Amino acid sequence: MTWLVHRLLTLRGWRFLGVLPDDPKMIIIGAPHTTNWDFLLFMGALRAYRMKVRFVGKDGLFRWPFGYFFRALGGIPVSRSRPGGVVGQVVREFEEADRMILVIAPEGTRRAAPTWKSGFIHIARGAGVPVVPASVDFTSREVELGAAIPVTDDIVGFMDQLRVFYEGKRGLLSQGIGPITVAEEG
Repeated sequence: MTWLVHRLLTLRGWRFLGVLPDDPKMIIIGAPHTTNWDFLLFMGALRAYRMKVRFVGKDGLFRWPFGYFFRALGGIPVSRSRPGGVVGQVVREFEEADRMILVIAPEGTRRAAPTWKSGFIHIARGAGVPVVPASVDFTSREVELGAAIPVTDDIVGFMDQLRVFYEGKRGLLSQGIGPITVAEEG
């Protein structure tokens, strides 16, 4: 199915820029995330970059009748009530895998939020993996992968790098774009 979506997107003028880093494990963050149409662009990107990815979903999504479907797509069921929380569950998944690409929308919603969710930073630190920014720009019809960025103790500097990468990128619904910041920056 990804080849069909990729083909339709390229026929509509979409371009896929950048190269998937050679790291065996990483977190790809996708922004701006303003509409469910972003999922189709994600499907096209899977084909363009030859990625096999994982994503996090509430454990309720993985029950019958859709559980098999979401697991086949790479879903990781997580429970907010389990000890260690979501971050601990995903870090364990990284530890058990030889190769793993986790895709996260750090905004946590399709609406503008005052800050991004910081879970991707905590997971990257805990698993010792870099973060790769990926953007969707409806104005230029481009999906772009950036360079891998290691997460250090300098969160302000890390977020500055992300702000530079995402500068000028526009989602489909501009009212859904919030500031690129996380609560632990301040």
